[in-house]
Amino acid sequence: MIVDARGHRCPTPSLRLQKALRSVPAGSRVTLLATDPMARIDVPFLLQDLGGRVVSVEESDGVLSIVVETPGAPRG
Repeated sequence: MIVDARGHRCPTPSLRLQKALRSVPAGSRVTLLATDPMARIDVPFLLQDLGGRVVSVEESDGVLSIVVETPGAPRG
């Protein structure tokens, strides 16, 4: 899934990502596209709170592409 938050300022990219993460299965990967440089800082904090992880952060032509992974399915 791709969440396109280009052109939006903080906290909109993180809020859109958080909403998208609620709609995907455990262990899914979601890519956030953002032009706000604060997303580079905000997204790792968000994922830390949610229990997920940042897989990669790349920047090209002023657009951040942040791939995150939701927490895996519960074990047991």
